[in-house]
Amino acid sequence: MHEYALQVDPHSAGQGPETELRSLLLWLKEDESLRRDVRGRIRSGAPTPTPAAGGTPMGSPGFDLLQLTVGSGLSAGSLLFAVLQWQASRRRPPALTVRRGPYEITLTGDEAADPEGLRRIVAALEHGSGDEGGDEGRADDGTA
Repeated sequence: MHEYALQVDPHSAGQGPETELRSLLLWLKEDESLRRDVRGRIRSGAPTPTPAAGGTPMGSPGFDLLQLTVGSGLSAGSLLFAVLQWQASRRRPPALTVRRGPYEITLTGDEAADPEGLRRIVAALEHGSGDEGGDEGRADDGTA
């Protein structure tokens, strides 16, 4: 199993981060090639609000993080392809940050036109958790 965290850039989210993430999760669940291998939940990526001087919480954080658990039989490339398809289907595709282990990659949707860039992104996501077969000996700043 692999863990991914996906977050929508709130400045590019046309309908708001929570709505965009719900749309993405539904998209992944409806994809026949993914639905058995992908489990997800939407939660707040913001830290817990601190109480104000009067002891009441200062606002409530929105839900802006999609946590995915992906079966080991599903490649990062398949997941990336589905996410890019979802972005392409949006009227105003939001920028989406994908994290796995130490790697963080921001997808704008333009990546679909760059085969070499896609290969680098998939390689980073495939080995992002330090799994066996990763790039332990390679110097890398964690970005693609």
